[in-house]
Amino acid sequence: MNKGELIDMVAEDVGCTKRDAKIIVECVFDSIAKAMEKGEPVRLVGFGTFGIRKRAARTARNPRTGENISVPAMNVPFFKAGKDLKGKVK
Repeated sequence: MNKGELIDMVAEDVGCTKRDAKIIVECVFDSIAKAMEKGEPVRLVGFGTFGIRKRAARTARNPRTGENISVPAMNVPFFKAGKDLKGKVK
């Protein structure tokens, strides 16, 4: 499923226009992103948790040249599925 298909599904389930459903879906995504920008986890009970993990700096190897390169420390987003979601995708 892609974003367009999600918007279509929300419009059908809620009984609103696709335009309104698009606004709803984008608002939810923006709200999650804003919370993560602040470093706050987003916990949706039964669905899962969105959060940020710190990845330490490391040395990697360029596979084409074999040269060692330095990869800086960075924050990366993660998603951990909740118990209810895990139970639905067996």
